[in-house]
Amino acid sequence: MATTNLTHCLRRPPEGYYSTEVSAAQSWPLRTFLPVGYEPNYPYPLLVFVHGHASSEEQILRLAPRLSRRNYICIAPRGPHVLVPRTDGRVSYSWGPEGCDDPMVEDYIFRAIEQTRRTYHIHSERIYLAGFREGAAVAYRMGMVYPDRIAGVVSLNGCMPRRGGPLLRLPEVRKLRVFIGHGLANAIVPLAQAKQDHRLFYSAGLNVKLNTYPSTHRIHTEMLRDVDRWVQDNIVEENDALPQ
Repeated sequence: MATTNLTHCLRRPPEGYYSTEVSAAQSWPLRTFLPVGYEPNYPYPLLVFVHGHASSEEQILRLAPRLSRRNYICIAPRGPHVLVPRTDGRVSYSWGPEGCDDPMVEDYIFRAIEQTRRTYHIHSERIYLAGFREGAAVAYRMGMVYPDRIAGVVSLNGCMPRRGGPLLRLPEVRKLRVFIGHGLANAIVPLAQAKQDHRLFYSAGLNVKLNTYPSTHRIHTEMLRDVDRWVQDNIVEENDALPQ
C-alpha cells in the first residue's frame, strides 16, 4: 500500500508552471507542472521528465499539458553541463558523457522527487522517469539500479546506456514497467537499438511495451497520448489487483 504524504499542501494552487530549486551541496533548478484542478487529497502519479542533449528543463516540460492537463504532476530537472548557446540565443544543457557524474545526477533527481512529495500529494508507488532522447539513458540507468524506488521508465527516441556493465538487478527489476516509443526514421538512435532494448527487457521478464511512430528523432504527438494511456492502464491493473 502506498505511503501517504502527510505534509503536502492543503491549498489548491492554479494549473501551470513553477520554478524552484533543489537544495543540495549546490542549488539545482527544478521546473514543475501542476495539473488543472489540483486536488490535495488525491495522490497523483509523478512523471519526471529528463530532457535530451541541447535542451532544457523548461523546453521539455512544455510537453506536459500535451500528455495530460489533469492526470499527473510533472517535474523536470536540468542537465548539469552547459552547452554553447543555440543560434536563437537560448542556453541549452546536457547530462554529460555517458556515465559522467552519475552519482550527482541521481542525487539531484531523487532530491527533486522528495522535495516534490513534501510539497504536493504524490503516490509513492507511481513515480515514473520519462527520458527523451539522451535523457532516456539517465532514466533507464536509474530505473535499473533503483527498481524499488521507481514504478516505470519511459524512453522516447532513446536507448539503454551502452557503458557501465550489466544494469539489470534480477529479480528486483522485474517489477519495473517499461514503455518504449520510437520514430521509424530516427537516424540518431536507430530503431534497431530500441528493438534490442525491448528484447533484453522481455527476455529478463519485465513488463515492456514498444510502439513505433512515423517520425524521426522528434517527439510525435501520438507518443505522448500513448504514454498517458500506458500509465493509466498500469493504474487500473494495480487497482484491480488490490484485495476486495
